[in-house]
Amino acid sequence: MTHPEPTPVAGRPVVLRGGTVLTMDDAGTVLTDTDVLVVDDRIAAVGPRLEVPAGTQEIDAGGGIVMPGMIDTHRHMWQTVMRGYGADWTLTQYFVWNYLEHGKKFRPEDIAAGNRLSAIESLDAGVTTTVDWSHNLQTVDHAEAAVDALRSVPGRFVLAYGNIQAAPWEWTADPAVRSFLERHRDAHDDMLRLQLAFDVTGDPGFPERAAFEVARDLGLPVTTHAGVWGATNDDGIRLMHEHDFMTPETVYVHASTLTADSYQRIAGTGGSISVSTESESSAGQGHAPTEQVRQYGIPVSLSMDTSVWWSGDLFSAMRATLNADRMSEHMEAHLKGDTVTHLRLRAQHVVEWATRGGAHALGRDDIGSLQPGKKADVVLIKNDASPVSFPLLNPFGHVAFQAQRGDVHTVLVNGRVVKHAGRLVDIDLAPVRREVEATVERLMSELGPEAWAKGMNPDLPSTEVLDNPYQYTDFKSEATHTGGEERVLGR
Repeated sequence: MTHPEPTPVAGRPVVLRGGTVLTMDDAGTVLTDTDVLVVDDRIAAVGPRLEVPAGTQEIDAGGGIVMPGMIDTHRHMWQTVMRGYGADWTLTQYFVWNYLEHGKKFRPEDIAAGNRLSAIESLDAGVTTTVDWSHNLQTVDHAEAAVDALRSVPGRFVLAYGNIQAAPWEWTADPAVRSFLERHRDAHDDMLRLQLAFDVTGDPGFPERAAFEVARDLGLPVTTHAGVWGATNDDGIRLMHEHDFMTPETVYVHASTLTADSYQRIAGTGGSISVSTESESSAGQGHAPTEQVRQYGIPVSLSMDTSVWWSGDLFSAMRATLNADRMSEHMEAHLKGDTVTHLRLRAQHVVEWATRGGAHALGRDDIGSLQPGKKADVVLIKNDASPVSFPLLNPFGHVAFQAQRGDVHTVLVNGRVVKHAGRLVDIDLAPVRREVEATVERLMSELGPEAWAKGMNPDLPSTEVLDNPYQYTDFKSEATHTGGEERVLGR
């Protein structure tokens, strides 16, 4: 009879013994039969057979992989209450449901329900830092609810404050919004940081300038959906560049249907791209720019976008990214009558993007790798009950292609054990389920059974919606529907 492993006691040092350690340092060092010692909120030592302080709690990592906590740089966490609802949506249908129609019905408590569930889901999958791309904060009360929900879960988060229901140059000028941002910025909370989240339509008047100026004044980074077919394009990138709003802290989400000029501008100003391949492949933003980021030397992180469609884990993101890039590489070769003999994107690359890539995007050199002195955000992948757990031959390949959330044995965030022996620690899902069910029941009641069912397979909207999903502006552009092969392939 096997006995459950005792859960480590909070406040005492922890050592993970004898694992294969993916340090994710500059050299991509992999260490076998190696220990990782955590004291307080830091990694104290990495090495074989470490001597540890008295009272240190041991976790057997033998046969498993110890790696840095993963970092998701773009997730619409509030939408998790609608998990799987849009499985067969196009991007246009997503715009209609979440932006133009039913997203407006979300109350602060509904935002909180989605955030809390998504935050817990992150920890369960070994994602220790999640960017909440929170673009339905219609009031400051919605924002307070979002933050309260994130704080109730022992993960590391970034609130990317946004409001798709209003113009960014309007909501960023709201004194109540500014007060909220200043208060949370000045709290210097290591577990909760801020970004501003809004998109640039390409309107030649560049009305988004005012929002960028607020971000600059507050010292907050901007994250923006760039290169999204039918929504954002090269004109937005050009306007940002011409007005000096492209910085190393700027995160460009998707960046799919852009041309060489835009990628060069992003590279030249030091920004990073958040690749969300499952989304780009399925919803229609464009092909994930995995070839372009390597060609232009642009830093990369990974994200999963929204659980309205996809799983909230980065194992899926890594797998999808490798598969999409390789399919593209093979198809390009086949069209020329050639055969690919060596793959350009490797498993190690996507594991790097899921860890240190995310840390770079967020300007945090204290997470994303397992080195002494770094913050103790640590994940142990080990599942002795699974026949897929052995043999462990290629650890990067194992993480990218073999592992899944059920193989996440232990998760530490800031030195605190939040998952152990495959189970979340001190997290009660029952009240979370109740608040999510209350939101779903209310939405179903307001919409009615026919509209609710139709929402999962809605009619194609009018062309007007395709031209401009941002209903706070009348600006329309043919640029997102022209450009042909060059724009689609990102040349």
